[in-house]
Amino acid sequence: MVTESSFPITLTLSGIRLGVLQLAPVALFFIPFGIAFGVVAATKGMTTVQSISFSLLAFSSSAQFSTLEFWHGAVAWGSLALAVVAINARNVVMGAALAPWVNRMPLVQRLPTVALLNDANFAVCQAAFKEGSNDMGILLGSGLILWSAWVLGAAVGALAGPFFGSPAALGFDVVMLCFLTAMVTGMVKRPLRLVPVIVGAVVAIFTLHHLPQGWNVIAGAFAGALAGSLSDA
Repeated sequence: MVTESSFPITLTLSGIRLGVLQLAPVALFFIPFGIAFGVVAATKGMTTVQSISFSLLAFSSSAQFSTLEFWHGAVAWGSLALAVVAINARNVVMGAALAPWVNRMPLVQRLPTVALLNDANFAVCQAAFKEGSNDMGILLGSGLILWSAWVLGAAVGALAGPFFGSPAALGFDVVMLCFLTAMVTGMVKRPLRLVPVIVGAVVAIFTLHHLPQGWNVIAGAFAGALAGSLSDA
């Protein structure tokens, strides 16, 4: 009997090239988001080196924007870490979905490949793997092009921040809000899927002035996750 595990997993240069080409159009839209992050980070007190290094190492637009709320005076590292974990918790689900393919790679190939996992290349690569592709180069290449575009944008924003002026004047301060709203709207296929979105938003807004700075985001994330699990039960 021929099963999914009967096919060998590969990681080729042609696969990396295919991944780059497939996600190159999407990568273009990562650049303005990166610029927005660089500009806002500068206004929050991050140095150019900190902003670019953060983007190089973290590569998580939503988490990076959220951590800027904690970047003031004495950084609340505990709150910051919890916020990042809560916001990136979806990566656990994406990793589990890709596990049948990714876990068959050698560890030395697996780690750099999944380090660049994000919403955009997950959707494309999972579809490709389900259709029979076993070349993990697609996942690595698509992640590389998106990461490069994000870092490029962040560097431009950090270096040229003063030339952009106030982020609010250019609308940069709402870029990520609009992006996340569009993502959430696209994921809501049934009315019931609105339950965790609404619960999370209500809790985050209600606790805004009742919790330390940034903790309302954590409370909203966990409340929304709990509501989502109960509504799907």
